[in-house]
Amino acid sequence: MKINNRNYPNQNKTIIGICMDGTSYPYYEAAKDVMPNLQRFIKEGSFGMVKSVIPSFTNPNNMAITTGVPPAINGICGNFYWDTELQKEVMMSDPKYLKVPTILSEKSKNGNKVAVVTAKEKLRRMLSHNLEGICFSAEFANEATLEGNGIENVEADLMGKERPGIYDPYISVYCIEAGAKLLKRDHYDVMYLTTTDFVQHKYAPGDPEANDFLSKIDYWFGELDKLGAIIGITADHGMEAKTNADGTPKVQFIEKLLNEQNIPTRVILPITDPYVVHHGALGGYGTLYLEDKTQLEAAKTYLLGLDGIEKVLTNAEAVVAYELPADRIGDLVVLSDASTTIGRTPDWHDLDKVKEGLRSHGGEHCQEVPMIFNKKLNAEYAKKLASGKSRNFDLFHFLSNGF
Repeated sequence: MKINNRNYPNQNKTIIGICMDGTSYPYYEAAKDVMPNLQRFIKEGSFGMVKSVIPSFTNPNNMAITTGVPPAINGICGNFYWDTELQKEVMMSDPKYLKVPTILSEKSKNGNKVAVVTAKEKLRRMLSHNLEGICFSAEFANEATLEGNGIENVEADLMGKERPGIYDPYISVYCIEAGAKLLKRDHYDVMYLTTTDFVQHKYAPGDPEANDFLSKIDYWFGELDKLGAIIGITADHGMEAKTNADGTPKVQFIEKLLNEQNIPTRVILPITDPYVVHHGALGGYGTLYLEDKTQLEAAKTYLLGLDGIEKVLTNAEAVVAYELPADRIGDLVVLSDASTTIGRTPDWHDLDKVKEGLRSHGGEHCQEVPMIFNKKLNAEYAKKLASGKSRNFDLFHFLSNGF
């Protein structure tokens, strides 16, 4: 069947798309001794590197993966954006911001049995839009109902235990485990499992805490594999340390700096979401709305002179470079280098939450992520994956056509 102008034929086996939030390849490489199932997938199945969408944040990439198209087409270009009609910042968690249907909803309406489990509730509303099947978040697993989520009594009947808190590393394990337990209980044609990146924000590749977390994830990868599913694993973005030499956050507060230059500006940080403990709303990407459009070049020149600011693109340039929707990204798009974050003003951010060891994402340096399948791709799709030109939002296209 055709969805958003791409073909997704039905498969005889269950296909499972997994988004490991914030998990760049170095995490897997450092944990290879405790991830035997993933290592087996890499060696006996298929593995390559792909690029995520920019901004390399959670909502844009999850919605790209589940629609199979970039933000210019699906409309989701951040966790937050400036609504020019309402004249206020809004969180892009409402399905009304989606411009196209998801692969999941279209499959569910055409005879496929579909189940979706997300760690974060912020994604569930869009992932469940027009979905005729199961969709719940681990965060609010205790509140799942048949009417709202297609399932009830998740903790007691499915999982046999309470869900962890959203800032507990094992809420992501709970998410993958839920997928395995659903598949053990019943057949599904299509599944999508998407985790949270609390661990990756707090711990670097190879840290004992990161490896312990990934070892537990790996167990459930193995359980899904035993059930005969075709599994595809990718990520929404990678993660980088964003600190000064003394460990404090490295930030350029560009709204404050531009206003001091008499260039009145509103900065929107699309990483902003309810999970401030993760990142303090500091990431590698921002969009700017200038009060006076004649100051565009002055603002661009000034920003490019700042330490750690790597790219400044006009609206038109950003639309072409990153396949973004022109009506949702402001006058300028700013990206930082690998070790710097973009802020608004010092008092706008709760820096106490990230005063040591800030790790974050958003720009091009967190764009390269792995794509791993537990089975060997056919020759055509093996060549596509090896080319280095594939995207994380090709995941379901590979799962539907590559075997």
